[in-house]
Amino acid sequence: MSKKNNLAKREKQHEYNLQKEKELQDKKIKKLQANKNKMKVDGSGKKKKGGFSVGKKKLKTKLTPASKAKAAQAMELDN
Repeated sequence: MSKKNNLAKREKQHEYNLQKEKELQDKKIKKLQANKNKMKVDGSGKKKKGGFSVGKKKLKTKLTPASKAKAAQAMELDN
């Protein structure tokens, strides 16, 4: 019997091919699900982020907690 016609070898190769096909299908399904979930838009959670653009960079007008505390302290001193 030649090596090509070895039944055990062909059977293992067939099992391996089936397993690979199933893995590829699972990957494809997961990818499609991920894309589908990305495409869902829920308008309730949308908030417009502050900031304005200068050239190509976007400047944020949001203050950090430390700078907020400093500003509050300065306002107290003025009063």
